[in-house]
Amino acid sequence: MESVRKVPLAELLRQLPGAELKGEMGTSVCGISYDSRKVKPGFLFVALKGSASDGHLYVGDAIEKGASSLVVQEDIGQDPCIPVIKVPDSRRALARIASVYYEWPQKRLQLIGITGTNGKTTTSYILEAILREAGLKPAVIGTVNYRYESLVCPAPVTTPESLDLMKGLKKVADMGATHAVVEVSSHALDQGRVTECLFRVGVFTNLSRDHLDYHGSMEDYLQAKSLLFTEHLESRNGNDSKAVINMDSPYGRRLAQMTKATVVSYGLNRACDFTAHNVVISRDGLSGKLVYPGGEERFSCPLIGRFNLYNILAAVAASFCLGVPMELILKGVPSVGSVPGRLEPVKNNSGITVLVDYAHTPDALEKVLQDLRSVAPKRIITVFGCGGDRDRGKRPEMGRIAVSMSDFVVITSDNPRTEDPQLIVEDILKGAKEVTGGAPYMVELDREKAIEAA
Repeated sequence: MESVRKVPLAELLRQLPGAELKGEMGTSVCGISYDSRKVKPGFLFVALKGSASDGHLYVGDAIEKGASSLVVQEDIGQDPCIPVIKVPDSRRALARIASVYYEWPQKRLQLIGITGTNGKTTTSYILEAILREAGLKPAVIGTVNYRYESLVCPAPVTTPESLDLMKGLKKVADMGATHAVVEVSSHALDQGRVTECLFRVGVFTNLSRDHLDYHGSMEDYLQAKSLLFTEHLESRNGNDSKAVINMDSPYGRRLAQMTKATVVSYGLNRACDFTAHNVVISRDGLSGKLVYPGGEERFSCPLIGRFNLYNILAAVAASFCLGVPMELILKGVPSVGSVPGRLEPVKNNSGITVLVDYAHTPDALEKVLQDLRSVAPKRIITVFGCGGDRDRGKRPEMGRIAVSMSDFVVITSDNPRTEDPQLIVEDILKGAKEVTGGAPYMVELDREKAIEAA
């Protein structure tokens, strides 16, 4: 059971420049919540204003549950009879308050942040394997789960809200973690979830179309990603930090010009600090010659697909920046197991190869099918769908790619959320129908039946 820590409200208020207090500040806070349903007596409730909901509408519920104080960014139009702290941005205030309440756990760990459209999760798994091989104790916060040794927690989002992030970092730091590998989403950067975090190493994987329903344009998407390298590396405070950047990406080359950190480059098509030569790609994995500052060595990895070379190089470069000897890096890379949902093999008795992949963007789907075509001896049957309440513009693109690069396609439902699954499929079909001479395809909205049909 988590121990209760009491912090004077005055101590939290001192950490919020420009905050306005209404009411007495003699109370103490014994917990923090931004979800009114989770408020307990003595808690500080922070009202967050989001795109889908507004915490200011639930102030009354929080008070009924016993909230002892409030943080808001808008007038709440009532006298709640408890202290109210008004701030310009309650999300950023939450990040600072959470850091104080949990005693700045991020400063007890070396933080590695990974951002990009695709590859974050696989890179984090490879980096975790390398750090373990080096005798270090990494925690990982990412899309699949939040984990440290035997502790595994479900991940509702890639990067948790700042309060949950600080709580998690404190827990793993108390358990003995030395490093935290964090997948940092564009939403998290834009919304200030990592405002109080400074990363020793920042990693950029790539940038392709995704989340335009939120960001509006690729330029705004890039600007959100860039915050990791301009605002959240230790170089912001004059300390040494590294920006590990994929220089094969035009967006990566732009980021390299934007950061004040030391740039460590990786790629396959340009002269970089880390690259790979004589690569062999097979159904058993990847192997080749790793070129790095000061030398070159043979490497192997059980992950398949040329795109995973980039993930390997990113993880190798990041661990090298953390001071891990190359000998241990080369032992760590092949020790990575299959990554959940990333070309993950499914055992079966049918004599066919079944792989599950997260490919949720046009770029990711194209790269996966391209790589599978180079190693698949027979037909490629693709079963896929697109998520609801997300960027509609990528659906026709993914339909075109699937039909162009497969031998047969089954279009199905994939977490429609609040949308009508049939309407999502119709968006996909707009692209599929544009392909002349493409693969035959069928629609089966029931995902289980779609897999059976394949």
